[in-house]
Amino acid sequence: MTSNFLHIESTGRGPDVVLLHGWAMNSTVWRGVADALSDDFCLHLVDLPGHGKSTSSQPLSLAHMVAELDAAFPRPVQVVGWSLGGAVASSWAMAAPDKIRSLSLIASTPCFMQREDWQPAMAPATMSQFAASLAADWQGTLKRFISLQVQGGAEARVLAKALSQELFLHGEPSLAVLQEGLAILRDTDLRQQINQLTCPVLLQFGNRDTLTPLGAGEWLAEALPHAELIVHSGAAHVPFASHPDDFITAQRRFLLSGM
Repeated sequence: MTSNFLHIESTGRGPDVVLLHGWAMNSTVWRGVADALSDDFCLHLVDLPGHGKSTSSQPLSLAHMVAELDAAFPRPVQVVGWSLGGAVASSWAMAAPDKIRSLSLIASTPCFMQREDWQPAMAPATMSQFAASLAADWQGTLKRFISLQVQGGAEARVLAKALSQELFLHGEPSLAVLQEGLAILRDTDLRQQINQLTCPVLLQFGNRDTLTPLGAGEWLAEALPHAELIVHSGAAHVPFASHPDDFITAQRRFLLSGM
């Protein structure tokens, strides 16, 4: 399925659930989750604009990605967003509150880079290093980014290999898209408006995540009126891959409650 500029793969039957991936990745990261949930839901695996098989009509921004998603899904949906996909999902829910039945934020955060008043995030030096190295060696930079995603977690090497294999399954990303996406991660700060979210929210975090530390999830759990936080012990940035059984159990229960 392709809607305007978006590539969307749909599977299963039941209530509609939209799955949004993270920076530099594509929707194939969700295939295991989709297979596990397909008996209960219709899963829509989206390549975000400019990623995978999706094109983009303009430079990437949260507002642009939200507009594309909102046009592609005219009916109310439940949304699951990982990392950058969580920021897109949160922005979508704030822009179209009647459209989003529930929101699941997986290893995501309202603010990806540390500020003076915000520490549970990526250090500015790390973000700057990624930006500087993209132009020189974007493939090597993505491999290092994958290493950071699994760093400290259980079975890090196995997960890194799996993520690396999925990285280009829908084609290689352009350097421009990678740079624009990284700028979104650097500049996004939704803390002031995040309490506008009124729908039920599930937060799934790993306690060993160095990119979106658990402190961000704990902050969200306090800031959001209808949020539930689940912490996966031993997980880093990809709890749906490192702890699939516990992740799916929690995700299915939450999605069923939002039907």
